[in-house]
This record gives sequence, structure tokens and C-alpha cells, in this order.
Amino acid sequence: MAKLDIIVREVGLRDGLQLVKSFVPTETKLAWARAVAEAGVPEIEITNFVPAKVIPQFADAAEVAKASLSIKGPNGPKICALAPNRKGAENMLLAGVRNVNFVLSVSEGHNLSNVRKSTDASFAEFENVVALRKERPEWKDIKIQGCLATSFGCTIEGRVDPDRVLRFVDRYLTLGADEITLADTVGYAAPSEISNLFTHAVRLAAGKPVYAHFHDTRGLGLANVYAALEAGAAGFDASTGGLGGCPFAPGASGNIVMEDLVFLLEKEGLRTGVDLEKYRKAREIAEAALPNESFYGTILRAGLPKGFTPPSRLMAAE
Repeated sequence: MAKLDIIVREVGLRDGLQLVKSFVPTETKLAWARAVAEAGVPEIEITNFVPAKVIPQFADAAEVAKASLSIKGPNGPKICALAPNRKGAENMLLAGVRNVNFVLSVSEGHNLSNVRKSTDASFAEFENVVALRKERPEWKDIKIQGCLATSFGCTIEGRVDPDRVLRFVDRYLTLGADEITLADTVGYAAPSEISNLFTHAVRLAAGKPVYAHFHDTRGLGLANVYAALEAGAAGFDASTGGLGGCPFAPGASGNIVMEDLVFLLEKEGLRTGVDLEKYRKAREIAEAALPNESFYGTILRAGLPKGFTPPSRLMAAE
């Protein structure tokens, strides 16, 4: 695998599906993931290890996770999954996934609504997840990412204090997080806010990767990507066709669109490793499986500009 300039992570199979009421068959999920990987996406958040009674869509989490480990593409992919607690993380590790994404909300009200815990209780749960590294020899090298939802605002509490976000970043790092994600879960942020918080978070992380998870609820998703990029973000979450959203964000239009994110980054001269023409297959699979869901994005409809060769295409030819 050639060295990439920036990481893009597909979250359609997790964040994209979490609000979808109709159950997507396991094999369809895996076909979607294979198409994403074959297009060159280097990381895939494959599922969510929550109880099936909470989100029935993820009743097949273990099966999807195990099968995804054999998926190959030109740039990996690295397979990760989401877990809100120790039990979920333990089930993930038993399924073979070694990259744990743990999430809590900076907003106390959002965290109580989302995972039924105070933020202090969620941090205690995170400590329990980190402790799993010592329970089995094969788990000692697991990577744990600490995600901070509602880092830029909350539909329940409104403004979120940036200093509180940075205290939570520091708390994650102190407890053993290998990576950090700052999420604009409800699409409140503007580029200046993104620039300020990411600049401080990247400095605080001291070389550990800081990812961005943006929603395009109010149309500023890609503008915020550019601000985070300039501030030193190492990776970006996005979903096929912008599928997904937060259950506590009325009117949310979902995540930023993977296809358009890749075009922005490649147009800026950054190698993502993604072949947009090959990515069409992933979108076709998702749209066929979810005919009642809204899909967004423009680059696959409009096509690449005449004469433009994405840096990743040149990389593939080397």
C-alpha cells in the first residue's frame, strides 16, 4: 500500500444504518463493505456493538465483523467498530476486530439521552475498555479511539464550551486513548469554530491522530472539512451518499458525503487512495438496499472536471 496523505473512513455501515428501520441483510452489508474497500477506502467502521434490543439493525454485528476481516482492497482496509461500553468492546474483540471506537458525548444531556449514562460514568466505562488490553495476550495491541460527540453543540443543551471539550480530550488521552475524534454530531459548527478547536486538540494530542466527524445538517460540512484539514486533522469520517444522522437532531441530513469529501481532498492534491469511479458500486449497492432513504452528493452525478487527474490515480499507476 502506497503512503496516503490523509485518511478517509467509511461510516455508512454504522452511522449510516443506525436510524434505518428496515433490516439490511448481512450479505448486503458485506457486499457494500467489499465495494468500499475495492474502491480504495483505507478504513471502514463496520458495525456497532450495541444490544440488538437497542438498535435491531446491528443484531448481526458479530457476524458482519468476523466476515469483514477477510475483506481486501488496495489500501487495506483497517476494520474498526463502535462500542459504547466494555461489554460491547469485549464482544467486538471476541469477533476479531482490534480497533475499538468508543463514544461519549461532551453534552451531559446528550450523553444521558444517547447511552443513559453521565459523562463521568462513560469515562469510567472507557477505563474498563482500556483495561481489556491486559486481559488476554492477543488483546495487548488493540487500538482505542475516543470519540467526543456533540463537540460543537447539542440540540438538547445548545452551546458546548470548547474548554470542556479540550478537558475531555485530555481525559481520554490520560486514560489511554490512542486516537481522538471530534464530532459535530448535530451540524452546528462553522469553520472558525472548527479551526480553533482542532488546532488546540491536535496540539494536545501531541502526535496522536485526531479525526473529524462532521454532519452536513446546515450545509457547512465540507467547509468544516477544509478548516479541520488546515488545523491538522489526520482523518475524516464520511458515509456513502451522506447516509445517516443523529436521532436527537431533527431535520438532520446525515453525514458528509464520502464521494464529495474524496473529491475535495483530491482536488487539493491529497492522496486518499480512493477511486471515485470504483466507488460508484458502493453507492449503487446502498441505494438498491435502501430505496426509501435519501442519498446526497454531486461529484458522481457531475463527473470529474475535464483534464483533472486525481493524485490517487497517479499513485495507483506508479
